[in-house]
Amino acid sequence: MDYDLKEQTKHFIDTELLYGAHNYKPLPVVLERGLGVYLWDVEGEQYFDFLSAYSAVNQGHCHPRLVEVVQKQVGQLTLTSRAFYNNQLGVAEQFLSETFGYNKVLFMNSGAEAVETSIKLARRWGYKIKGIQDKKAVIVTASNNFHGRTTGIISFSTDPSSKDRFGPYMPGFKMVGYDNLEVLEEVFKSDDNIVGFLVEPIQGEAGVIVPSEGYLRGVSELCNKYNVLFIADEVQTGLARTGKMLCTDYAEVKPDIIVLGKALSGGILPISAVLADDAIMLGIEPGEHGSTFGGNPLAAKVAVESIKIILDENLVQNAFNLGELFRTELSNIDLPILELVRGKGLLNAIKINHSHNGSTAYDICLKLMKNGLLAKQTHGNVIRFAPPLVITKDQIMECLEIIERTLRAV
Repeated sequence: MDYDLKEQTKHFIDTELLYGAHNYKPLPVVLERGLGVYLWDVEGEQYFDFLSAYSAVNQGHCHPRLVEVVQKQVGQLTLTSRAFYNNQLGVAEQFLSETFGYNKVLFMNSGAEAVETSIKLARRWGYKIKGIQDKKAVIVTASNNFHGRTTGIISFSTDPSSKDRFGPYMPGFKMVGYDNLEVLEEVFKSDDNIVGFLVEPIQGEAGVIVPSEGYLRGVSELCNKYNVLFIADEVQTGLARTGKMLCTDYAEVKPDIIVLGKALSGGILPISAVLADDAIMLGIEPGEHGSTFGGNPLAAKVAVESIKIILDENLVQNAFNLGELFRTELSNIDLPILELVRGKGLLNAIKINHSHNGSTAYDICLKLMKNGLLAKQTHGNVIRFAPPLVITKDQIMECLEIIERTLRAV
């Protein structure tokens, strides 16, 4: 590894490289502790976390309320499977239903599982309600999407690193350009077998691509017009990350299906959920879909507390306010290497001008790490900045100073 590593750090990295799959390329830092917006490595160095485990720790690392809930529930009951009822799942389902305004909730584990669930729900709705011939249902997705890496999901990916040499691919999907309502309507017009449009309100992995104002409202209107389900993947954008409880709230629309994950757990364990009304959710009957761990009592308890923390600590407004400040201050940095700033709430990114001096986004992430801030590049020359939503104004200003100092040194 082309980086000067201390002995203990090198030991852990070498061990992982020797015994683990090489399906990630992490920054060369070995973390052992986290609290709030901070992380500490095995050498005792402290960092600001500006990735938040891809927005899974919106509530901050090891939030004391979550730790307390876990400690209590883990000594009482953790897993029953869905062969039996437990006293936590129904409570969590009711809480999410009332919080987000949907009739039903289906808990899963990972975000990818929840996306796959939304696809199955849309297809079943298409056959039972819309009257499409069996095995003819089509899901429309957006180019440059990222919804996970299952063999089903990569079938509608345009990312070579996720898709290439993993075929054959699943049929039943059509691709349209992101943020293009005219093309979307043309596709809807051309095929009566379309049952759903699956889209990220902001494309995170693609580089925090924010659509034009009016796009999501237009999507909702087109879906209503052509009797197509609007499926919003809010795994990363949901739960206050963008300065609204759901990113689709900016458009004042209600998607037919909402997919949640990541921060639903506060970073404690894998939890995801799909929300929809009865006409969609009740299309799946007993034995037709499920998960051994989905909706386990520990996950149910944690999910409720995770959302309560967001509400009680006003993290939606904090993300909105500090996101505005963060983007304004970043935009005021006048440097040739800083090409673009974009985002909503505390989901933001900068685009690096490679041609300025040859420095890559990865190079800059290494320098940010050395200066006490952990961020990660995405799509080559873009760096995503997404701190825990419990961050304060003073901490944001301190991080802005680190970012500007790093960019100026480059």
